Amino acid sequence: RTLIKMAANKEGNAAMDRSVLDAQVRASVNQKLEESGEKERLKELLRKKLIERGWRDELKEYCKEVIKSKGLEQISVEDLVSEITPRGRATIPDDIKAELLERIRKFLSTN
Repeated sequence: RTLIKMAANKEGNAAMDRSVLDAQVRASVNQKLEESGEKERLKELLRKKLIERGWRDELKEYCKEVIKSKGLEQISVEDLVSEITPRGRATIPDDIKAELLERIRKFLSTN
């Protein structure tokens, strides 16, 4: 039993170490993107591509549906955001995600 507990504890610590490392790497990448201005360029590219694909209009229509179903007086901005965010993230086209990821990779390889 003790060995199993020790092994489980080591696995738990390793997972925690990985999550801490992941957070540190994300913070470092984010800092590089911000300092270089690349983050703003990527955000603008994303905005442009999503508008071109009609994603923004589709999400706007979904917002209207949610407001209509819940009632304008019954829903707060925070409620609306929490309602539409998962759908918004889930409906971003995969090729757009892949393009952004590739641009981030290229940026990191040269910086």
